[in-house]
Amino acid sequence: MKVADTQHDLNLCASDEANRIDAELNTKYKNFLAQIAGDSLALAKLKVAERAWLRYRDALIAATYPALDKQLNYGTEYPMNVNLLRAKLTREHMATLTDLINDYQPPQ
Repeated sequence: MKVADTQHDLNLCASDEANRIDAELNTKYKNFLAQIAGDSLALAKLKVAERAWLRYRDALIAATYPALDKQLNYGTEYPMNVNLLRAKLTREHMATLTDLINDYQPPQ
């Protein structure tokens, strides 16, 4: 984003960042799924939690930018702001997932 000189470039950079962080989260999530594959209860609960987080993330973004006409109300930086928020929320969730991975104790 330091070299972007138009709003379009800034929007693209923010989108790339959100996608990069999302891919990192997806890799961590898939690795954890593989790690707990033998624990059907943990697996089911993790999937429920992840679906709930995705709904929460999307709902929070929608609540942050509630107007129907996004362009009119938030301007050309709207896509950038949404992607920066998405990246921020994903980073926070990745920290939570990391804690979950570190605290996971397989059944005995």
